Amino acid sequence: MIKVAVIGTGGISPAHINAYLAFTDRCKIVALCDIYPEKCEAKAKEFGLKVEIFNSHKELLEKADFDLVSICTPPFCHAEIAVDCLNAGKNVIVEKPMAASLEECDKMIAAQKQSNKVLAIIAQNRFKDPIWHLKKILDSGKIGRILHAQIDSHWWRGHCYYDLWWRGLWEKEGGGCTLNHAVHHIDMLGWMLGMPQKVQALLSNAAHDNAEVEDISIAALQYEKGAVAQVTSSVIHHGEEQQIIFQGEKARISAPWKVRASVSTSNGFPEKAESLEEELTQDIENMPTLAHTGHEGEIDDVLTALETGGQPLITGESGRLTIELITAIYKAGFEQRTISLPIEKGDPYYTAKGIQDHAIHFYEKTGSVTNFANDKITVGSDYDSEEREK
Repeated sequence: MIKVAVIGTGGISPAHINAYLAFTDRCKIVALCDIYPEKCEAKAKEFGLKVEIFNSHKELLEKADFDLVSICTPPFCHAEIAVDCLNAGKNVIVEKPMAASLEECDKMIAAQKQSNKVLAIIAQNRFKDPIWHLKKILDSGKIGRILHAQIDSHWWRGHCYYDLWWRGLWEKEGGGCTLNHAVHHIDMLGWMLGMPQKVQALLSNAAHDNAEVEDISIAALQYEKGAVAQVTSSVIHHGEEQQIIFQGEKARISAPWKVRASVSTSNGFPEKAESLEEELTQDIENMPTLAHTGHEGEIDDVLTALETGGQPLITGESGRLTIELITAIYKAGFEQRTISLPIEKGDPYYTAKGIQDHAIHFYEKTGSVTNFANDKITVGSDYDSEEREK
């Protein structure tokens, strides 16, 4: 039986708690930790948990007996807590984003290697059937080389969203929608296409004058052989319509699922390639569905890694790639120029301090609240084409 602790009992913690409770024959939550212990008590009561409660991760490490910890705190302390837990011989799951800087990511990865424990980064969208199936189709090569990707990470958050004490600050949140919302879709892009060569970006804050950070960014990424991608990161889009589209040499596919394929007529104009469309659709329909999805799917993957001595799908290295892409978008946007990858250790943007020193403060945050009375949150699309049409 794997003994579990959860550090940080805010809005995202129920996704972890529910996921662990789906596997009561394999794991047991034994401890909750938060700088506001009353939040731990509320979560324990809500989920019927008999747990020890702690107000710091250091006290948790000193006094509690556990094997695996979910870190669900604000981004600025992910690295410190993860490194301390790994150094103490604990296996670690870190909520997105992995950290606010590449330096912090590298410290986490180094601690994982030194401890030989598991370090997993939450990217639960990879454990949703439409995304899983899309990756399978890409890997099959049936649509040919990818020429263009369109990533729409569209979210909507009210003005008061940034009133929470740690949000909207470069020092605490680490960034705006690019780091904390589009991280999901940028992770999927990196998983499917890898690292680009160059990045351009435009950052803005159009609707949240209580935040230093951006509430929209638009980035253009260039890959080898001329392939390009565009990434829109936003918390100002009503309807939160999220999608990921790949244009290949032979067909266009996306999540939510949609396929279009063309062949050339004698004068270069398109003609529908019905047989390929039908084949790709049949491939999708014949793919098995995942036994567990979302956070539950990822935590199942991590539990399996612990039980078998393997590695999870989303390792520290995988999480780092996502942070490098996001850092590149910030650097390109701050400096208003095209930047090249990779970002090396000597680069000012390698560290959190370097990012903060160069960051654009769109506005200054002048007030905050400690907690919201309502801590219910939404975690994005299920990429269901039928749901989207309703």
